[in-house]
Amino acid sequence: MRLLIIGGTRFAGRHLVEAALTRGHTLTLFNRGQSNPELFPQVEQLHGDRTKDLTPLQGRSWDAVIDTSGYVPRHVRRSAEALAAAADRYVFISTVSVYAENNPRGMDETAPLATLTDETVEEVTGETYGGLKVLCEQAVEQALPARALIIRPSLIVGPHDPTDRFTYWPYRIAQGGEVLAPGQADQPVQIIDGRDMAEWIVKLAETKHTGIFNAVGPEQLLTTRGMLEACVAVCNPQAHLTWVSEEFLIAAGVQPWSEIPVWVPEQDAAFDTVSNAKAIATGLKFRPLAETMGDTLAWAKTRPSAHAWRAGLTREREAELLQSWRAHRA
Repeated sequence: MRLLIIGGTRFAGRHLVEAALTRGHTLTLFNRGQSNPELFPQVEQLHGDRTKDLTPLQGRSWDAVIDTSGYVPRHVRRSAEALAAAADRYVFISTVSVYAENNPRGMDETAPLATLTDETVEEVTGETYGGLKVLCEQAVEQALPARALIIRPSLIVGPHDPTDRFTYWPYRIAQGGEVLAPGQADQPVQIIDGRDMAEWIVKLAETKHTGIFNAVGPEQLLTTRGMLEACVAVCNPQAHLTWVSEEFLIAAGVQPWSEIPVWVPEQDAAFDTVSNAKAIATGLKFRPLAETMGDTLAWAKTRPSAHAWRAGLTREREAELLQSWRAHRA
């Protein structure tokens, strides 16, 4: 199979390339050549800016396109329309954030979607992200009717994640000592290893699947307690979790998701209960959580010691919160 991957050198795209190569496919990458340009020297790479110039893709054809980097509807529509006659299938990586905030727990692919008050907005923020992705999905489906495959992941985790949204936990717990654990211990959590998602997407492309699929894991219910206790078991059994209430953290001005990765207030927990039944029925499989954590920690340790973390509490901030929590409980 001949695949064009838009992106392909960062995190999820990188795992897609590796999965496709492992399965013997012929790849072309289209990106700006700025992120990890040394990767995949054996793969054809076309350089260009999808927002301005798609001429490097003219006169070519592929069995499928996998778009890993579409956030603005105008840009995605341009790419999809330009490639509609050049590819049999268009795979678009979206997000579970497309779902409306008032959906009940257990929502599936038919649940109501987020909307934007102003559909001309192009600035990607926490408030616009989901609505913009909805419009991106629609642009692909309109450009390639009955030939679009839409993937809606939850939090993608594993090695090479530049966001630190999950990596914080294995790395922090490996350092040991008292670790601040957030909110309700039994609150559900959904994550998916980028390698599991990538292998499944490539297989869907091989079998010419179309439609919409939630890419969320694991297969069985995972709670915050289950995730963090598994991380302690794998990364440092001497670490000690101290559970701090959601109310205290919010009152202290702690930012969910960014300052404490993975954690969201209970009122937003429906986004961590999305149904994955449809994806599992098509072959989505999940490696053991312990493997994901161990591999993520091993990769994190290869980064420079001066790495600037993009998410997570500093040790100083964590210590302050724990001290305040003890005083609050006294």
